[in-house]
Amino acid sequence: MNYVDFLQMKTQNGANHGFNPLFIPDYLFDFQKEMVDYAVKKGRAALFEDCGMGKTAQFLAWGQNIIEYTNKPVLVLSPLAVSAQTLREADKFDIDAIRSNDGSIPGKRIIITNYEKLHHFYWQDFSGVVCDESSLLKNADAVRRKEITEFLRKIPYRLLCTATAAPNDYLELGTSSEALGYLGFMDMLNRFFKNDSNNSAMRRMYGEAPKWRFRGHAELPFWRWVCSWARALRKPSDLGFDDDGFVLPKLTEQEHLVEAKKLPPGWLFPVAARNLQEQREERKRTLEERCEKAVDLVTHDKPAIAWCHLNDEGNLLAKSIPDSVQVSGKDSDESKEEKLLGFIDGKFRVLVIKPKIGCLGLNLQHCANVVYFPSHSYEQYYQAVRRCWRFGQKNPVQVDIVLTEGERKVMQNLQRKSEAAARMFDALVAQMNNAISIDKKETIVNKMEVPAWL
Repeated sequence: MNYVDFLQMKTQNGANHGFNPLFIPDYLFDFQKEMVDYAVKKGRAALFEDCGMGKTAQFLAWGQNIIEYTNKPVLVLSPLAVSAQTLREADKFDIDAIRSNDGSIPGKRIIITNYEKLHHFYWQDFSGVVCDESSLLKNADAVRRKEITEFLRKIPYRLLCTATAAPNDYLELGTSSEALGYLGFMDMLNRFFKNDSNNSAMRRMYGEAPKWRFRGHAELPFWRWVCSWARALRKPSDLGFDDDGFVLPKLTEQEHLVEAKKLPPGWLFPVAARNLQEQREERKRTLEERCEKAVDLVTHDKPAIAWCHLNDEGNLLAKSIPDSVQVSGKDSDESKEEKLLGFIDGKFRVLVIKPKIGCLGLNLQHCANVVYFPSHSYEQYYQAVRRCWRFGQKNPVQVDIVLTEGERKVMQNLQRKSEAAARMFDALVAQMNNAISIDKKETIVNKMEVPAWL
């Protein structure tokens, strides 16, 4: 081993565990072909692509490559109801895939199932696994995350696909790295970040998580490390391709301030809630007013989605909106999927649902009207809007945000997180392009014939 190879090994960058692609279908766009080529050669990779960029077509092509190379099936893990859409996409692209929820594996093909059904399957049966909407890894409880990570750890070929890898917190990228078999989450923290001990005691007092920040001069190495096992893009031009056909229609986000009929004891006029407890009380106290406004906003003849967070909100909205269907936590998995597909197929005009149930993975471009009750989760808001405002949407999208004066700080927090997410993706795309340029230069240098006298 020479000194350059030794230094490269010490970087702990993602190594290549794959092979040259055997199957690059013509139906893929040029930028999609490049992403599939990268993922197959990498073997264990993550694709962070914006909504509507065709991640399903890409991971199906990736899976077919793994099957042809290993002669063993590939497992695709999807959120609830997304499995059915994935199967439709496979039929559309003539990819041999089948859905299984009981652990059966009919043939050497792509097997599609829900994350909730993973315990029915054995890792020994597969040569590759795809985690669709892999941001679920960071949101899942500790038991579920451990189950998924342990399953992936034993599979030779792995692919993570999501639109929001870490919308407002760089640290969440560690869960993806750990699932792929690179640096573990805590190893990543200790290498690139430092615990801000100046306020750790105060944060513990208020029950907040420790605050981590980049070590001195560690930010650039961090992004280079991420780009050694991941690729990211918001539009084809991020990879140097033409954006033709991938320009989104206009998005209008409009806030609707609802006046509270009841004020807390001793208050003469409404003011912004100061903490989470006051915000929860405000939400419950203004439930009827906010739902009345939401009902008014969807009183038309077009498809619409009403995103809520409380059971009482969902029940009142479903009761008040004609031709609506509510998907709630108490529904069985089969019932949830039936209702979601019913909305997609036009059996219901309005969908009432919580973001934590249905904001990931679904293609709802037939709908261009969204009503949203805000929360502090930027990812939930981003994903809820992107179910409709995504590549493939033909109409301008209207997003109506219903809030009260007491929820002003919630909206300010969402705006802050939105700006942080934009900065993160800018850094990731910039370093990705830099990494690609370096790889291409190294390839050219390696192919050059050096004269004997040198």
